[in-house]
Amino acid sequence: MSNPDPAWSLGTDDEFVLEDDETFGLGDLEGAELPPFDGEPAPAPANQSAPTLEGDDPFGLTASTLAPVHAPAAYTREESRTTEQPVPRITIHAACDRHEIADLVSGITADRRMARAEITVETGGIDAAVTRFASQASPNLLILDTLMQGPAMLHALDRLATVIEEGTKVVIVGAVNDISLFRELMSRGVSEYIVPPLQPIDVIRTVCGLYVNPDKPFAGRVISVIGARGGIGASTIAHNLAWSIAERQESSATLLDLDLSFGTAALDFNQDPPQSIADALMAPDRVDDVFLERVTTKQTQRLQMLTAPATLEREFELDPQSYEIVIERVRRTSPFVVLDLPHAWSSWIKHTLLAADDAIIVAGPDLASLRNTKNIIDLLKSMRPYDSPPTVVLSMVGVPKRPEIPFKDFAEALGAEPVASIPFDPQLFGMAANNGQMVGEVAPLSKTAIALDALAASLTGRKPVEAKKASFTDKIPFLKR
Repeated sequence: MSNPDPAWSLGTDDEFVLEDDETFGLGDLEGAELPPFDGEPAPAPANQSAPTLEGDDPFGLTASTLAPVHAPAAYTREESRTTEQPVPRITIHAACDRHEIADLVSGITADRRMARAEITVETGGIDAAVTRFASQASPNLLILDTLMQGPAMLHALDRLATVIEEGTKVVIVGAVNDISLFRELMSRGVSEYIVPPLQPIDVIRTVCGLYVNPDKPFAGRVISVIGARGGIGASTIAHNLAWSIAERQESSATLLDLDLSFGTAALDFNQDPPQSIADALMAPDRVDDVFLERVTTKQTQRLQMLTAPATLEREFELDPQSYEIVIERVRRTSPFVVLDLPHAWSSWIKHTLLAADDAIIVAGPDLASLRNTKNIIDLLKSMRPYDSPPTVVLSMVGVPKRPEIPFKDFAEALGAEPVASIPFDPQLFGMAANNGQMVGEVAPLSKTAIALDALAASLTGRKPVEAKKASFTDKIPFLKR
């Protein structure tokens, strides 16, 4: 989000001084390469306050993630074990001043550890990044290759801070080994500062070091969606929300259809996968990265799904812990996980709602929805007193000749105002369902699509992305080439 006075402001010129004999703190070693660092990160300069978790940490970093500047070093087999696990489904964008660094970053896309990451590369360094992210969502990881040094670099990063979004990790490939510069960057929340000469494995290990930690594995944000009553369109909203997070907010997302008998994710996305989420739930101990890749359906570059079998051939009496294990495994691979929960009430559904980072209740403007929504909100508030309250979305508003509770009255009775009101539009939703598309693909400028995009933006903490009109061939799938 744009912030003219960011918390990580780089201060005034006279606060940053590069002394000739400051490199490594020893004048006679000037120009030497820094050795690998095995201890604690260097402390911030005396005139620079240390970063905190809230105020001075624009990229969502903690002190433990701040690694020191280093030149490439020989890694032993023992040191390399922490990078064996692939990185999650993250977006990585590199803005490079040097063509050789751009080529190097482009080359790591073929590495097995980068298989899930979506990597884009452009030239132009920090200035190009400022221009790009002033008008589009920030990536999960931004790699900046720059020839700038000292105050010039810091002023450029000041401009970047006004357009980059909170939670974005930043790695800088610099031009010089300088401990003062390194300390200044670390105090401002930069994840890593490295200098050439570099090999592809150095960049790979740098990225893996930010996301692969056996002691603290990556965990994506879980968003659960449940209907206050049946037939209210909760599944449709869950599917469109997952699509909007992936395609509008440009962040990888995974949709889990947990209505095993009647789930509609495969139908809504026009898919017929050979395997389903039931295969994972029935053997949770077998669920690892390889297993998930086999049962996951890839809808787009950024959107993956685990669909329901949607069959009545068997009854699924599963251990409630199976759901917890599978969801936990999936969230290690995706920044956002959207759960499409069935309209029912059982121990696993209750536990899943309580464990989710965000809970969305889809309700209609009727008494049954109002009562059930209030019951769910009261339960979640009492059992999650320190979490954000559930989000309410009104759906199927404006059904002809049906008495409805006005929005204002519904909000007053509920004690919370719904964040979105989705109009009853059978033609729009019917067209999308028949085409196997989402509302944002069929009618991106409709009120429904805009409301869903706004909800996705608020859940991801990103800037709403301006939707584009659907082309004629987008509206008629068989004309696509």
